[in-house]
Amino acid sequence: MNIERMTPDERAARHAALAEVARITVVDELALGDRSPSELQAVLGLPSNLVAHHLKVLEDAGLVARRRSEGDKRRTYLTLADMTTGEGEPIPLAVSRVVFVCSANSARSQLAAALWAQTSDIPVASAGTHPAEQIALGAKAVAERHALKLIAAAPQQLATILDGGDFVIAVCDNAYEELGSSVSLHWSIPDPVAQGEDAAFDIAYAELYRRIATLAPRLIAA
Repeated sequence: MNIERMTPDERAARHAALAEVARITVVDELALGDRSPSELQAVLGLPSNLVAHHLKVLEDAGLVARRRSEGDKRRTYLTLADMTTGEGEPIPLAVSRVVFVCSANSARSQLAAALWAQTSDIPVASAGTHPAEQIALGAKAVAERHALKLIAAAPQQLATILDGGDFVIAVCDNAYEELGSSVSLHWSIPDPVAQGEDAAFDIAYAELYRRIATLAPRLIAA
């Protein structure tokens, strides 16, 4: 959201939406990763109806967006729509390696690892919970369009590369819901392979680029 393009009414709604401790807490929780309403309720310690109210206020103000899970269709995930919303000074987190994971390790996690490698000096890898036989042609094509060098030749099985000290980022809902608490962050990014069009891969690339640009300055090498 570009504040210079907002109308006075939109700007007022934005400020009003943030004028409440619970809603600021939600924004802080979503600053780096996505959360389900139930996960946010656990953080806030509020009744579900009150959490729903706060989330609606933030959605109406355009500060958060809601996506239905590609895995468990009963779930939805909240994403911070405007990464500039948070005003607090982030505390650097020391990690030894970042590992991006999705189900097949054929597109989203491959692109994320390549973007991370050109953004940060912290070591990176990618893997899948159920790896495909090869990297998706659409992922290779979008990488070529953006002069991005993929760092792996083929998908890998997560269990064979995972180390106890890894900072694991699930870039798909299925992987997150399968791995649970072993995931450090969850990014609910639609599967471009399922859609199959160049535009879907471009959207996934742009979303990954946006999130990595936000996260990378907040992590330091352990």
